[in-house]
Amino acid sequence: MNPLTNDAVRLQLEDFSLDAEVSALRAHSKRIGGIATFLGCTRDFSEARAVREITFEAYHAMALAELINLREEAMLRFGLIDARIIHRLGTVQAGENIVLIVAGAEHRAPAFDACRWLIDELKARAPIWKKEITPQGESWVTPHP
Repeated sequence: MNPLTNDAVRLQLEDFSLDAEVSALRAHSKRIGGIATFLGCTRDFSEARAVREITFEAYHAMALAELINLREEAMLRFGLIDARIIHRLGTVQAGENIVLIVAGAEHRAPAFDACRWLIDELKARAPIWKKEITPQGESWVTPHP
């Protein structure tokens, strides 16, 4: 299968369903005994400022390729059975979903470890940028853990 056609890794404008993504992962194998998720959401407050929304931009081809690489690395490093990574682009309102990582393994520990590693590496390596929109104006956010 061509990894670019794999819907387990996506950059998209629209929201996603946590339930649908977990169900898709579970359908991959009945050997999965532990599933860990990370769901990142837009906060309405950041660095002492109210935040109305965040705009996400990416170098799409490079970001998608990096997310596919991260998934493949995590599968090998943690012995995952499957993993899914979805990140939204465009404007995301306060309280809405931004990013979802779902990791499935035979046991819980590798799923938890992979999930944390994936979000940390995504933030460090993927060329995705965010701009916070506040009542005081707009500002690009520097990466942070």
